[in-house]
Amino acid sequence: MSDGAGALGVVALGALLVVVLSVVVAYNRFVRQRALIDEAWSGIDVELTRRHELIPNLVATVEGYAAHERTLLASLVAARESAAAHRHDAPAARQAYEDRVGSALGQVLARTEAYPDLRASDNFLALQDELAHTEDRIAASRRFYNGNVRAYNTRVRTFPSNLVASAGGFTERDFFELRDGVRR
Repeated sequence: MSDGAGALGVVALGALLVVVLSVVVAYNRFVRQRALIDEAWSGIDVELTRRHELIPNLVATVEGYAAHERTLLASLVAARESAAAHRHDAPAARQAYEDRVGSALGQVLARTEAYPDLRASDNFLALQDELAHTEDRIAASRRFYNGNVRAYNTRVRTFPSNLVASAGGFTERDFFELRDGVRR
């Protein structure tokens, strides 16, 4: 009888060890995923900041050729300043500000089609190219970030990892979506 009780104790201890190790592994995976999301968000932030930094150069270049577009340029500058002021906000809170920047930028670039001298300017063409590359990098960074958020949120919601998530204080993260105002 004691051999049976000892074997049962070893099995119970082994099962407990497996459960504890599973919880530790799940917890550590949440920590890694959260760090990956933070890193991905940092990539988006870098590209959005880059776009913000290109706007004053674009405004100065366009003003030289299209001074009577001052209202449109002022709205772009205001959108940029507003977005920059909310740089440290959560992704969902920041979306609307960045959408305004993209929309205003798209309007400015669309209006520049009416100015052949501006479109022929090397400086303007270089800025337009730089903005296009930056928008591509923002889109790629957004896809990477949102993919990581989707995987993380799925783990937060599904059993049994949701038990570890609630015990460890892991909550769902926000996606980051922008309207593509510049491309339009």
